[in-house]
Amino acid sequence: MRRIPALFVAVAIAEACSWAALLIGMFFKYVVVRNEIGVQIAGPIHGGFFMAFLAVTVLQARAAGWRWWVTLVALACSIPPFATLAFERWARSRGLLTAAAEPATQS
Repeated sequence: MRRIPALFVAVAIAEACSWAALLIGMFFKYVVVRNEIGVQIAGPIHGGFFMAFLAVTVLQARAAGWRWWVTLVALACSIPPFATLAFERWARSRGLLTAAAEPATQS
């Protein structure tokens, strides 16, 4: 459970970087060389990180006890380019990137 916040941050950053790679690939596809190789490479990578961000967001939301609207905003931030970075910074500043306290066990 302790690793979920760090995983959330890593996946949010990777998702944003994959967005950048996809946008660069699209620029080359439609403007520069009219070749699809950049999109063919960056597209599936971005799709994988997109799905990973959705999954890790749900795990983090459950682990930290996020309210429903925070989870919804986090999931929505996976759609616009680089919004995962903005949400990650916002969540960090609000203390939302911590694991919930584990219940004490009695011996």
